[in-house]
Amino acid sequence: MGSPATCTQSLVNITSRKIIRPSSPTPHHQRTLNLSLLDQIFPPTLYPAIIYFYSSDHFPSNDVSESLQTSLSKALVQFYPLAGRLNGPASVDCNDEGAYFLEAQVNCQLLDLLKLPVHSLLNNLIPEFDPQTAHSALGSAVLLVQMSRFNCGGIALAVSLSHKIADGTSYQIFVRAWADIHRDHEYESQLMVPRFNGASLLPAKDSFVNNLGLPKWLPEYQGLTTRRFVFDVTKIANLKAKIGGTNVQLVSAIILKSARAASYQSKPETSSSTAVLSQMVSFRRSMGSVVVENAMGNWFWPVQVVFKPNEMELHELVANMRRDTTVFYNEKAGKFKGEEGFLVMSELFRERGELYRNTKGCISVYKATSLCKLPVYEVDFGWGKPIWVTGQSNQKNVFALFDTKRGDGIEAWVTLDEEEMAIFETDEELLSFASLNPSASVNHHSRM
Repeated sequence: MGSPATCTQSLVNITSRKIIRPSSPTPHHQRTLNLSLLDQIFPPTLYPAIIYFYSSDHFPSNDVSESLQTSLSKALVQFYPLAGRLNGPASVDCNDEGAYFLEAQVNCQLLDLLKLPVHSLLNNLIPEFDPQTAHSALGSAVLLVQMSRFNCGGIALAVSLSHKIADGTSYQIFVRAWADIHRDHEYESQLMVPRFNGASLLPAKDSFVNNLGLPKWLPEYQGLTTRRFVFDVTKIANLKAKIGGTNVQLVSAIILKSARAASYQSKPETSSSTAVLSQMVSFRRSMGSVVVENAMGNWFWPVQVVFKPNEMELHELVANMRRDTTVFYNEKAGKFKGEEGFLVMSELFRERGELYRNTKGCISVYKATSLCKLPVYEVDFGWGKPIWVTGQSNQKNVFALFDTKRGDGIEAWVTLDEEEMAIFETDEELLSFASLNPSASVNHHSRM
């Protein structure tokens, strides 16, 4: 077995690229899916990915890749838009062109990766980081999958789903349905039919975003560094007893405080800038019966929490998050439907545009996204539950949060400017709550 340090991106080799189509054709009357106004605002090239890692203990002797492709083909019958192609900002052509399915070989042991997770290697387990696939699929395809096999026989299954059609909950609805079909091929007849009805509740509007006077923000990838931290929920609980807030809010506040301090030290001119934290807040439950349990699409909003330059203490950061989230739930969360929904979104976008204009560019924007509390560790394809589930953060000032397998921690992938990260990752207060890139192996004894 090689050392963990040898598990790098150069050891990932794509061995096949295939297109998986639905096992039966999509009916003519379902050939066009109109997207909602919430779906419309997402760029077509945004593909959040989750990677599920499975040990080799329970794999059957038959070809895992072939059975995954077969079950995916069956799942795409009900999730037919995922086999289609994006057609402009607000519709999907459900033409059965298929989902992308890549296979890769990773020339190291899975346990090596778990002992020391390497960000660059994880990127190469995600299908959109394959240049050939990116060239042909991004901005058009809806679903991309990559199955990567380690030397020990363990696998990583990365699922990338266009944000134009799915939020975190929708993502889990699909992946769990696919896993259930793979585990029990008769399950297909028992599958709760997903609902793609967002446009009937909140129809898209032509040129909606372009008419709001917002600056065009482009993602930054150059000169960035990503690090993984795992927060101890026991320590977070002690902090919660003092200042309140949810675990996600508390972790977000700790990261934000340390990131701002690193920014000020690296670039003193930013010390007078306004900070904004974009918190992704789900409002599915606030919509009542109109958004059913199996509803696909995007049913969340990025609540903008504004912090003055002198608001740096954890209790102040958490108080602002709690205040703005409460206001959102009380005043807006249940209104994202019909003309009222259009007016609410217009108002929220105008408020954001005014904030950017009033600060005259002297603003630092951070984005926090969380899959905590979602049942990501329940995805069982018949090989047992995953031993690790993670995602990635590759854009500036973004941090992505996940529960640990045992529920005793929150994993955070944080991406910052290189200079700022060098300061951030040594922040004493941050490291009093979190460990920098600890092992992801949970005492798992296997042939990994």
